[in-house]
Amino acid sequence: MSALSALPFLKPVHLRPPRSSPGGQRRHTLPASEFRCLSPEDAVSVFEIEREAFISVSGDCPLHLDEIRHFLNLCPELSLGWFEEGRLVAFIIGSLWDQERLSQAALSLHKPQGSAVHIHVLAVHRTVRQQGKGSILMWRYLQYLRCLPFARRALLMCQPFLVPFYHKCGFQALGPCQVTVGELAFVEMQHPVRGHAFMRRNSGC
Repeated sequence: MSALSALPFLKPVHLRPPRSSPGGQRRHTLPASEFRCLSPEDAVSVFEIEREAFISVSGDCPLHLDEIRHFLNLCPELSLGWFEEGRLVAFIIGSLWDQERLSQAALSLHKPQGSAVHIHVLAVHRTVRQQGKGSILMWRYLQYLRCLPFARRALLMCQPFLVPFYHKCGFQALGPCQVTVGELAFVEMQHPVRGHAFMRRNSGC
């Protein structure tokens, strides 16, 4: 099964009825809400959201534009975007990692033989924050990973103030992360991903 076919989780979700023209005929409209893997063509929209979300908090972005394009070319199947009427409102970008814990090299590498999904960044557009979209997107992303035969766990690093958010998403802290960015220190967190065969029997993947 290809990663991109895995998914009931990536099918469009229609949150309101289609609009009708004055004559009573339906007009073609974009899905009210849609989840899909990102492509390199989405990189600029991704970076604009990420830059606004992170620069004011930490002074830097987890991924710069060239790095976003790098991962969306190498492993687009490990990304997930939330689109509302065709506009990106939230996203996750990940890559594969092949060691027990993250290291500095994990910031820029994709290890195709790895079984850990390194979540580089989750960001939500400023106009739709405080609506629970980050939690919803993470839930859908973890469900998606459970349909990928190679994924065994998800790893991420975050600043300490974000630990409660990821803990509510089901992640457990592993302790201080080896990775540092400037003067910033991080906590490393992990979420187990069940095997492909189990999910195929139990979720229709």
